[in-house]
Amino acid sequence: MSVLKSLFAYAGRHKYLTMLSLLFSLISAVFLLMPFLWIWKVVEEVLKVYPDFTQAADAAKYGWYALFCAAAGILIYVVSLLCSHLAAFRIASNMRKAAMHHVVTLPLGYFSKEGSGKLRKIIDESAASTETYLAHQLPDSVQLMTTIVVVFVCLFVFNWRFGVAAFAALLFAFLNMMKMVGSGLQQSMKAYMDALERMSNEAVEYIRGIPVVKTFQQTVYSFERFYQAIKKYEKFSLGYTIQMRMPMTLFTTMINSIFAFLIGTMILLLTYGFDGRALMPDFLFYVIFTPIVAVTANKMMFASENNMLAKDAVERIESITKEESFLYPKTSQNMKNHDVEFDHVSFAYPGSTAEVIRDVSLKIRENTTVAFVGKSGGGKSTLVSLIPRFYDVTKGAIRIGGVNVKDLEEDTLMDQISFVFQDHHLLKKSLRENIRLGFDAEDQEVLKAAKKAQCMDIIEKFSQGLDTEIGSKGVYLSGGETQRVTLARAILKNAPILLLDEATAYADSDNELQMQKAIMELSKNKTTIMIAHRLSTIVNVDCIYVMDEGRIIEQGSHKELLKMDGEYARMWRQYSQSVDWKVGERA
Repeated sequence: MSVLKSLFAYAGRHKYLTMLSLLFSLISAVFLLMPFLWIWKVVEEVLKVYPDFTQAADAAKYGWYALFCAAAGILIYVVSLLCSHLAAFRIASNMRKAAMHHVVTLPLGYFSKEGSGKLRKIIDESAASTETYLAHQLPDSVQLMTTIVVVFVCLFVFNWRFGVAAFAALLFAFLNMMKMVGSGLQQSMKAYMDALERMSNEAVEYIRGIPVVKTFQQTVYSFERFYQAIKKYEKFSLGYTIQMRMPMTLFTTMINSIFAFLIGTMILLLTYGFDGRALMPDFLFYVIFTPIVAVTANKMMFASENNMLAKDAVERIESITKEESFLYPKTSQNMKNHDVEFDHVSFAYPGSTAEVIRDVSLKIRENTTVAFVGKSGGGKSTLVSLIPRFYDVTKGAIRIGGVNVKDLEEDTLMDQISFVFQDHHLLKKSLRENIRLGFDAEDQEVLKAAKKAQCMDIIEKFSQGLDTEIGSKGVYLSGGETQRVTLARAILKNAPILLLDEATAYADSDNELQMQKAIMELSKNKTTIMIAHRLSTIVNVDCIYVMDEGRIIEQGSHKELLKMDGEYARMWRQYSQSVDWKVGERA
């Protein structure tokens, strides 16, 4: 019932439809069992007048009663399913909506931590699991419990001797069933869903990375994680199947051997002198009635499993909805300017105590351009991602124009910042829609932004121009062209603060020149913060900050840092050597 209580939190008024469905299901179960009683009455009536069947006057009446009860039971069950389906669809829809509404309130860094394949599977498939549970399995469970109660009563009401024989077979079957649906099944279900989730996530990430994988000819190595996920799933599935093989075999054997127990009991009773003619109606009743027990027992086993799957699905949905969302104020304080200040900022990722940013303090003046450089993993991207609140700082504060970013309304904060990241994604839409993503801009404005981003050669090479749909009919852009399109987005947004995270990463020499022109245009009269590995792109910035292990270890202009002859000077020498390096002739 805890699962149902959790699901009702998403049901609203539709929970009453679920309750109505359960009531109809209970009534249906009673009606569907009544025909067996009337059939027993027919058998009793016929055997009582044997061999003169013409005297069985009430047999036809009992037959009609049986037919009426069966038809009524089916009709009531259909009404029950109608109610359960209406409620199930609404609850599943509400669960998806609740998850998606909460997802958009989560910090942007959450999406880099959780794979898109995993999130899609949780939101889509977990909600679908609860839909199946509410629409079919829950009404069936109520019908099942009603059937069990009635069946056990009937086993001992008509002839307790045959009842004991049937119960003995059931007892052996249930003992084996408990080995399959005991306390360990919940952990097994969770392990199964975890393995399936991992495999789904790795499949999505692998497929997305195929272009890069093929470029660098690393197919075997990149497939390894996906392959390992498949092997773990295979290992669990086979291990679980082998573990359940013997209990399932014994359960199936015992549940289908009730008839043999009844025949044995009948033989024993005849041996001890019981009247065979008097026993025959009861014997035939149990022969006809006990197959329901086998069906019911099988349903019970799967009902327990389905309940656990539904519980696991709810827990996975709630693993998203219980993620702590960012709180934004309803109103924003007025910013004096567009200075960006880090005040003794430290940061550790959620769930970790290791700080990746350590006591960083610096101030970036309005309309200046600065760059962060350093070794990979030094904290550059993490530090910059704290400005738009991809995550919140662990200690200290980040201010824009003297106002803590936590005191800025979400729309206000996002209006201040444009992003151009290393990894870019274009939607399967027209060039126009990709450039004006999220903005209500006229074609003239889009073309103006595209021109400033050096995108006109991209637009002009396609016959449909801005209407060219990316990703269809063989229309694809190179990495450098994609970066220029995303630069056009940032130009169109025209925010006062610009964040560039290795914006020229995928550009070749021709594209890099175009990108540099676009970035110069974009960064005019803006507070520009760059993360760069190509040191040639930052020699003219106002200030360069060198990071190592989450700290600022050097800062100054290009010339000042070279004079210091420290870490930056070492990096510059290595970079210069790599640029000047040429392949020599073969000996």
